Parts: sequence; structure tokens; C-alpha cells
Amino acid sequence: MKTGMNLLLWTGAADKSHIPLIETIASWGFDGVEFPMFAPDCSPWTDLAFVLDGHGLGRTAVTVLPSGANLIGEDAAERKAAVEFLNHCIDACSELGAETLAGPLYSPVGRLVGRGPVEDEIRWCVEGLRAVGEHASEAGVLIAIEALNRFETYFLNTQADTAAIVDQVGLPSVQQMYDTFHANIEEKKLGEAIRKAGKRICHVHVSANDRSTPGEDHIDWKGTFAALKGIGYDRWLTIEAFGSWLPDIAGATCIWRKMAPSEEHLAKEGLAWIKECWG
Repeated sequence: MKTGMNLLLWTGAADKSHIPLIETIASWGFDGVEFPMFAPDCSPWTDLAFVLDGHGLGRTAVTVLPSGANLIGEDAAERKAAVEFLNHCIDACSELGAETLAGPLYSPVGRLVGRGPVEDEIRWCVEGLRAVGEHASEAGVLIAIEALNRFETYFLNTQADTAAIVDQVGLPSVQQMYDTFHANIEEKKLGEAIRKAGKRICHVHVSANDRSTPGEDHIDWKGTFAALKGIGYDRWLTIEAFGSWLPDIAGATCIWRKMAPSEEHLAKEGLAWIKECWG
């Protein structure tokens, strides 16, 4: 098991000014850092990789599709744009040395159409992820598809929904992510959802039910970690939280109030809780 800290608590785009933060995260005892990659060219990936290597830190990345890029859109140009965007992110992951690219990689966050998914959308998603997955295989990057709660997407809401897509894509490079925040809303039984997804889970976001400090909330963490151990999970447990002072991110996550005493408190106490629960 490896512990990671997502930089979204501080920034939506890391640059050289965040090098001291990365060094601080290393001093707190994390094994790695997760980078927002909302625009693949937004950060000096090679320079950041040099710093990470110097501190022995692993790395992952998370992204969302921008407006005009949609793997499940009716417009073929939007579907093509989504594949091109994700392939660009994979190339950036290679430059950064990130082993995993995670996120809801099928449709822009917050896109709701007043119905559930239809067969064409499922087919387009599988076709698009297969194309992206082939590029990821060549680059040595693992794709982790994220289910979101029903208020952020209508397409994939549960681990079962996501597993069905992963199975249809049929590539080892395309798997799924388990996010405790979204699962807390959508899954009837957290442990059962994890066990059914099984080995398809290749990445985990540790996120409190209120997006604050893990362990200071009501999620069944011990049951969650027990289920992850039960499927043999031994990859990243990455804390994901968001800062209300980042306007673009606050708008997407609807976080308007201070969620923790400090960013340091959230990161350090969350890490301690993960280690305590994982044992």
C-alpha cells in the first residue's frame, strides 16, 4: 500500500512555486503526490519529476474532460476531441512519470441530461476508452475510470456500472477507481461494492463524506479498508480534498466553507488515519 496526497487541496495546476509544498508533503510521510492535469500543458512536468525523484516520491494524475470534449457525446467531433485530450494527458503522465491517470474520463463533470445512459453512449464510451487504453498501454500508463455521484454525472454512478464498461473495453490498461466520497452516496454496501469490483480497482481516492479530513467523518473506513485488503488491493490510497479558495474547483465541488482547520491538519491527520485503519 502506498499513500498519496492530491494537490487539489492547494492548486488546480502545479508549477515551480509548488516545489516547497511537494517537499513538505514528503516530510509529512506520504509516498507520493497526485497532480491535477486539467490542461496537459499547464505544468512543468519534467522539472516536477526531477524534484519528485529527488525525494523518492511516486506520482499519479487526475483529470476531467473539458467543455467540447465528450466520449459519450452525439457529436463525433466532441468524441474525437475527448480521445485527443486524454491521449495528450497520457503523454504528460509519461513526462511526469505518473503511473496512473484517474478521473471521470467519459464526460465533463456536471453534465446532466435528464435521463440515464443509453446504448449509443455506452458503445461510444467503450470505443473511446479502447482507443485511449491502447495509447496508455504503449506509454505504460494505467487508466482508472471514476464513477461519480448522480448529482455530477448520469453515466457511471456505481462500481458495478464502471466494472461493466471496463469489461467491455477489455484492456489491462483500462481499470477503475474507487472513490469513498462518491461510493458513500451511491453504494448500498461499501464493502460489497468493493468486493464485486475486485481486481478491477487499480486506484483509490480517500475522501471524507464532507470532503474534509478522513477519519473525522462518518464513512466506514475500517470496513472499507478491510474490503480492499480482501481483494488484495496494494496500490495507492490517495487523499482527495479541495480548497474553497480555488474558485474553479469550489464551483465544481460546491465547497463554499472552510472544511478543515488547515490544509496541514487535513493532510497529516488523514494520513495518520489511513495508517491506523490499514494497520
